[in-house]
Amino acid sequence: MKKIQMVDLKSQYDFIQPQVNKAIEEVMTNTAFINGPAVHEFQADLEAYLGVKHVIPCANGTDALQIALMGLKLEPGDEVITADFTFAATVEVISLLKLTPILVDVDPKTFNIDPEAIVAAITPRTKAIIPVHLFGQVADMEQINAIAKKHDLFVIEDNAQGIGASYTHKDGRKAKTGTLSNVAATSFFPSKNLGAYGDAGAIFTNDDELAHFIRGIVNHGMYKRYYHDVVGVNSRLDSIQAAILRIKLQYLDYYNERRKEAAIQYTNLLQNHPNIITPYREGDCDSHVFHQYTLRIINHDRDGLVKFLNENEIPCGVYYPVPLHQQKAYLDPEIDTSKFPVTNKLVNEVISLPMHSELSIDQIEFISQKIKAYLD
Repeated sequence: MKKIQMVDLKSQYDFIQPQVNKAIEEVMTNTAFINGPAVHEFQADLEAYLGVKHVIPCANGTDALQIALMGLKLEPGDEVITADFTFAATVEVISLLKLTPILVDVDPKTFNIDPEAIVAAITPRTKAIIPVHLFGQVADMEQINAIAKKHDLFVIEDNAQGIGASYTHKDGRKAKTGTLSNVAATSFFPSKNLGAYGDAGAIFTNDDELAHFIRGIVNHGMYKRYYHDVVGVNSRLDSIQAAILRIKLQYLDYYNERRKEAAIQYTNLLQNHPNIITPYREGDCDSHVFHQYTLRIINHDRDGLVKFLNENEIPCGVYYPVPLHQQKAYLDPEIDTSKFPVTNKLVNEVISLPMHSELSIDQIEFISQKIKAYLD
């Protein structure tokens, strides 16, 4: 059996090597390394794939979130509601812009932000909601958008882990994540479902005016060279990464389907164990692209399982071991930690297994057997 990787980027590259190498060579030949043809071509292809009017490429996913927030012209002290159980970048950019992060608990099934907790957290200072499509599972966007509309709030999707997933509205309409809000941000970090070979990100919106404003922000606030109309940043997607992403975008649906197949195989092998809760998924699984396959280990030693798997050369991860409300950088003595019962439970139970489009059935069976052997 091939060595198990948490993410097998080498095998993925081997499959598309001729196309990727050719795309990189074209950039090297035309020497348009910043904002070259490859960037515009990738932008157009991604707009068509998502069904969104505007894709604004940028340097990384964290920048994408920050720039999306900058585009909404919020004022220092304005409150932004987001999930307590997620990666720190989401709350990091809120704090960097002198906005006030308001953390709320998550749904125990999906791990995504709890709409009821959003409602309870709204104050006169609330201006925006950032739902995170955590681990590739779409948040309850119809309910979140209804709350936002009622209270006149912006919605910014953190789509760093969910690209390619679809949301099904109650009337049967489907739409891709990243198109379900005022503005969305994504990451193309190498391990993502659509990953570059370095840092990269993008912002999505259907709002023409907002898109124009954001295009200036990403390029030092310039709409005309050396004329700085707004305060901006230097966050541009370089042409080599764009060329790579354009090739990989052609395979995104394939990558996501392979991840779903692997997830279903894991679930079939693990779902009936009394100490395991397998990931929730709806219907035909369009709403989950399994950036991570994350179990809950209940009434047993999760950390002991991590150690056991590592000893058996099975990589795994704990995403995330500390809730944001307990992180040193974001501690607030006024926060009532009892308001996060789900998050406080999840951080002691979750474990993410190897998940990528190159996983084989024998690897999944071996991993599952080892997990059950430890728990039994």
